[in-house]
Formats: sequence, C-alpha cells, structure tokens
Amino acid sequence: MDISKAKEAIVGFIREKTKESGVKGAVVGLSGGIDSALTAYLAVEAVGRENVLGIHMPELNLTPAEDVLDATEVAERLGIEFKTIDISEILSAYMNSIPESDLSNSHANGNLKARIRMSVLYYYANSMSRMVMGTGNKTEILLGYFTKYGDGGVDIEPIGDLYKTEVREMAALMGIPRDMITKAPSARLWAGQTDEKELGITYELVDRFLALLLEGESPQVAQNTLGLTSRQRDSVIGRINTNLHKQKSPPVAELRDLR
Repeated sequence: MDISKAKEAIVGFIREKTKESGVKGAVVGLSGGIDSALTAYLAVEAVGRENVLGIHMPELNLTPAEDVLDATEVAERLGIEFKTIDISEILSAYMNSIPESDLSNSHANGNLKARIRMSVLYYYANSMSRMVMGTGNKTEILLGYFTKYGDGGVDIEPIGDLYKTEVREMAALMGIPRDMITKAPSARLWAGQTDEKELGITYELVDRFLALLLEGESPQVAQNTLGLTSRQRDSVIGRINTNLHKQKSPPVAELRDLR
C-alpha cells in the first residue's frame, strides 16, 4: 500500500462524512495509544484543529501515567481542545447500583468501562454537534477485538482499513513520536493487559495471517506459510468466528409472511 496516498484518502473520507452529516467537527477518545493518536492527527488535517476535541478517560489506579502524558502530548502537538475525565466514579456508581456486580469479573467490567467511555464521547458529540471518530484498525475489526457498543460504538472508522502494522507506518509518516508508535498496545481494561499477550500472537504475524486468509488461503496453508503454532492459528480463527456478530446489525425477527 502507498501509505501517503492512503493518508490522503482517509483525510478525504473524514472530510466527506462530516460534511454529509452536517456536523461541526469531530470528537476523538485519546487513550494514549497509537490508534487514537493517528486518528486525531488525521481528523485535524481533515476538519481543522479548532474543530477537534480530544478526550482522555483514565481510570484511577489502573491507567498508567505514561498514557495520560502521551494523550496530553498528542493534544498539545495538535493544538486541539482537550479534556481529561476520570471514569472511576462513573464505574463505581454502576457497580454500587448493580446487586450482582463482581469486581473480579474482568470481562464484564472491562466491557462496561469501554461502554462508559463511549457514552462520554457521545455526550460531547451530541452537545457540540460533532461526530465520534472510531479508532479501531482493520486487525481489531476482523478479529472482533473490540467491545460491542463500546469502542465499536462510533460514527465512522477512519483507520478501519489499515492493519495495525500499517497504522504504525502511517503514524511514522505523520511525525507521531516513536515512543508512542513502539509502546505495547493495550486497552487498559484490567491490570497487566496487553493486546498481544491476550491474542497470543504479535500484530506483525496476525496481520500477515489475516491478509493470507483474505487472499483466499486456508487457515492451515496460512499457518504453514508463517510458521505459526496450531494454538496461534486456532486462537485467531476462534476469535473471528466468535465475534462475527459484532460486524453485523442486530438480527430482526422477520414477520413479513404473517402480514
């Protein structure tokens, strides 16, 4: 892929979609990671820094200071309006209101955090007549590696056709600091969580594996080509199959034959 041309295409896409929707700008959740940083850079180029709001939503005692500093640096480099909103009290209100809440349930609690962040982004988008920019990349979307109605609840996905490795390439092209590009990706949904540890495979390998599948190769041939273990192959295929529902609209019970 010609990354420079891809950048221009994405900028044009953001500009076109915001214009079609009649909104006044964009809202980006800045996590401190490379995906949201790149999305913010692209949004600024598309609609102007004065029309982009960046929101960092840390959780007390979980979000590392490095993420707060990186999100702040992105906003300062771009010159955009920036807010930091700690979601700890919002999360506590949920947990205190749900009788069956269980702090040890990392899956349910992690998804709840993602959905809280989505709600905050949309509050600002609605009140400012702006569009929520998704920060999901192609790798995450194909794997279903996102929270339904959480970080998957957005208006558009500007970098949704870039593999994670291509995100890093475009980020370097746009001058995003190298330490942000090389930082271990993590959704910070629980202590010690990193994407690659949870996936059981590096982004470099999973990107190549997914590309081979999209080219029509069988999982076994793709595995052999890349030298993956059967466990890595099954982990990727299992995620794809389990999470297909995330890429579709909710099923509707068809009643037309009853009318």
